[in-house]
Amino acid sequence: MAGRQDELAREQAVVSRLYARLDELRAVARDRLAETRREGPSGSPQNRSERDAFATMYSDRAARLDAVEDRLVFGRLDLDDGATRYVGRVGITDDEHRSLLTDWRAPAAQAFYRATAVHPDGVRRRRHLVTTGRTVSGIEDEVLDLDAVQDGLEVSTLSGEGALLASLAERRTGRMSDIVATIQGEQDRIVRDDLGGALVVQGGPGTGKTAVALHRAAYLLYAHRRVLERSGVLLVGPSRAFLRYIDQVLPSLGETGVVATTVAELLPGLRAEGVEEPAVAELKGRLLWGAAVRRAVRARERVPAADVPVRLDGVDLAVRRRDVREAIARARRTRKPHNEARATFVREMLTRLVDQYRTRTDSELSEHDVAVLTEDLRADRDVRVALNIAWFPLTPEKLVSDLWAKPHRLAEAAPQLTGAERELLRRSADSAWTESDVPILDEAAELLGEDDTVARAEARAAEAERAAELAYAKQVLDSTGAGGGLVDAETLASRFADSGPVLTTAERAAADRSWTYGHVVVDEAQELSPMAWRALVRRVPTRSMTIVGDVAQTSSVAGTRSWRDALDPVLRDGWRLAELTVSYRTPATVADAAQRFAAAAGLPVSPLTAARDVPAAMAAVRTDDLPGETARRAAGLVARHVAADGSGRVAVVAPADRLAQVRRALAEVLDGVVQGSSSPVDGESVVVQTPRQAKGLEFDAVVVVEPAEIAAVPGDLYVAVTRPTQQLVLVHSLDLPPGLVHEG
Repeated sequence: MAGRQDELAREQAVVSRLYARLDELRAVARDRLAETRREGPSGSPQNRSERDAFATMYSDRAARLDAVEDRLVFGRLDLDDGATRYVGRVGITDDEHRSLLTDWRAPAAQAFYRATAVHPDGVRRRRHLVTTGRTVSGIEDEVLDLDAVQDGLEVSTLSGEGALLASLAERRTGRMSDIVATIQGEQDRIVRDDLGGALVVQGGPGTGKTAVALHRAAYLLYAHRRVLERSGVLLVGPSRAFLRYIDQVLPSLGETGVVATTVAELLPGLRAEGVEEPAVAELKGRLLWGAAVRRAVRARERVPAADVPVRLDGVDLAVRRRDVREAIARARRTRKPHNEARATFVREMLTRLVDQYRTRTDSELSEHDVAVLTEDLRADRDVRVALNIAWFPLTPEKLVSDLWAKPHRLAEAAPQLTGAERELLRRSADSAWTESDVPILDEAAELLGEDDTVARAEARAAEAERAAELAYAKQVLDSTGAGGGLVDAETLASRFADSGPVLTTAERAAADRSWTYGHVVVDEAQELSPMAWRALVRRVPTRSMTIVGDVAQTSSVAGTRSWRDALDPVLRDGWRLAELTVSYRTPATVADAAQRFAAAAGLPVSPLTAARDVPAAMAAVRTDDLPGETARRAAGLVARHVAADGSGRVAVVAPADRLAQVRRALAEVLDGVVQGSSSPVDGESVVVQTPRQAKGLEFDAVVVVEPAEIAAVPGDLYVAVTRPTQQLVLVHSLDLPPGLVHEG
């Protein structure tokens, strides 16, 4: 006992020194940031640019150092050469640049996750440090000396088994925790895989797919910072609730520069919050919309049925069909998007109208005369209307809403659709956008480009703003008597303009639809439609992606049950597959039942072995087939769980049409515990959800209401029953689906 206390004391001394050094580095970063900001917006443009870059760097460094406060150091390697190496969330060196703490992502830390008794990788002993705040509360040693193994020493197949199982037994908080201290060998190999190409990570429930994807993002930003710091990393999750659930993981790993979004929020400034039938979502998810949107755009570039007469200054002119046809052909040859090519079309048509004017009036026109006449023609209402009809400037929203609201537009764009399918898509022009609209809108945005009329308006606004800044600068100089030849109004106005906030790479990327990323991470990727894949691949020209999911958990009718079917059309042979086979979250009793159900339902399940089991992990409660009885029994079970263990988190997962009933029943037995939301938030003990809302989340206990109804979509029930870390309860009046009955 005394020996263990001595070891704890020695490790505490090391950890205290590391935290002291962390505090020093934080203070330096903050002091340098404050010093940089004090200098203000003065100096040459180059100096200002350099200061902005330093300010961003110091701000980012301070944020990273603040984010790694919890469990700064979690491991130690004792090496064959007698050296000792501590492993933690970030790398820390002393003033002489000697390593004190090795970043978990560094090659020198790889052995902490990969070393085994058979392949020790130069490690004699691996030690896991358990800390509470800045205090060392426990240690766990793994001896990797092969002679000791041969002498009969038992060695776990799990790295840091005690630390791992302790983390799995912890109560859920409503926020995902990182697994940096307990990454297992098969997970680490995926985390450190090459940047190039698309890596697909397939794994059953509880195998840590999301955690692996996030840790891989952090690793790639560390290992390939020069490549990724300017282009950024995009993280796409299944829902905003899911993104809230994971939002602390990357900062805790020392990374703050990732853009996190959903498919519904992929277009800046547009929120797709509408709801539609699954059949409509499946239809909108088909790849046919790539060609359909192109045809819809082409249909807005059209030759009039007859020449259009116009009159300017008493001279009769005509927007001639032949001229329009040739101008359209010339504009298309530029291969620019529709709105950008329109400038070529308009310029060509105005030139032809000027030539007509010259011929009709038989006059010689100077260069100035041509310029004035061109602007007069551009401003003429009849000319403007005729050219707009021939080549109309469009927004993505207008183009797509016309497809849904105007049957003739949809028929000319997608002739392969049946009449019934076109009717299924029909809706009013003012309907709310849905998630499945977003990839089609993105396709339209790509083909349309920026509206040239909008660009001209923005240019005029920028000009006006610049003039206002210049006028203000002159006013400042006049009222203060400053300047005197030392500074003019133009220079002062430039300083005003350059003194605004400096945006990070992530902030600039999030606001720019056309931004291309260095790497894209997609979670719950099996739910994506073919059109959604098309939109995501457009954002990563290098095709460098981490794609995680489980084809057995597909809920969306637009999703996939085959990675090859989903990815070959957009990535061809540019992807590779890795599998996770150990379930760390789900107790063995629950995992086995879920696997039996999935196999009986014909789902393409992956091999799955549970790392642990817990007592009384699964139970089934049969109820009478009376109105509301199942909901009341479920509420009673939740109430008993909350009373017995109020620190845990419980989810009631029910069919969508039973949610209101369940919430009412819970409100009768619980006071203020259920917030009524569909997603977990801090301080909330109980949530009521559909299986799709629960996707990607985990809870201490899960109560599933009427599994047979949920099993109408087998993937939904597979998701529902695999959310708990401790206990699953099935409340049912209908017979349980095959395979789900607990055996033994």
